[in-house]
Amino acid sequence: MGKKVIVVDDSKTVRDQVRSTLEGAGYHVIEAVDGHDGFSKIRDTADLAMAICDVNMPGLTGIAMLEEMRSKGVNPELPVLMLTTEGEPALMQKAKLLVPKGGSSSRSNPTSWSRS
Repeated sequence: MGKKVIVVDDSKTVRDQVRSTLEGAGYHVIEAVDGHDGFSKIRDTADLAMAICDVNMPGLTGIAMLEEMRSKGVNPELPVLMLTTEGEPALMQKAKLLVPKGGSSSRSNPTSWSRS
């Protein structure tokens, strides 16, 4: 089995697209439907290699989930890739400040990802 990656997004379509791409590359994918679900699964899964998280979700947003993870010391070294369709620079800067050094990135439109 490949490395474990969690995908946290309220859009089933996005989760399905990311899952398909990652599984095709040999990763084991865990899905979470929002920040609350993502926080619980990240807290309870010790061997995650990476988290891919939507910035803006109903309930607990991706940024609020990261803030909660950091304030409670939950998996502080976990690399996080933030996904968003929003172009708000201040929002992305806030996300970048919350992830470990070198683990931050942003990507819009996951449908354009290649499977190379």
